[in-house]
Amino acid sequence: MTKPAFDFETALRHLQSGQALTGKDGPLTPPIKQPAKAALEAETGQYLEQKQLQPGRRNGHSKKTVKTGSGS
Repeated sequence: MTKPAFDFETALRHLQSGQALTGKDGPLTPPIKQPAKAALEAETGQYLEQKQLQPGRRNGHSKKTVKTGSGS
C-alpha cells in the first residue's frame, strides 16, 4: 500500500506535540509544495511560449511612432 500524499495522523501528532506543521520535515510541506511547484512550472512554460511567439515584446525592439504638434 502506498503512503498518501497527506497523512492526517502525522499532522495531528505534530500539532498536539507543538511541533511545526510546515518546514523541512513538516507534514504540511508536501501538500503546499506540490501546487506551488506546478503553478511556477506552468507560469514559466507560458512565459517561454509567449517569448517565442512575440520575439520583440519585452526588449523594446518594435516599430514606434512619435506624434508631435508639428507633425507625425
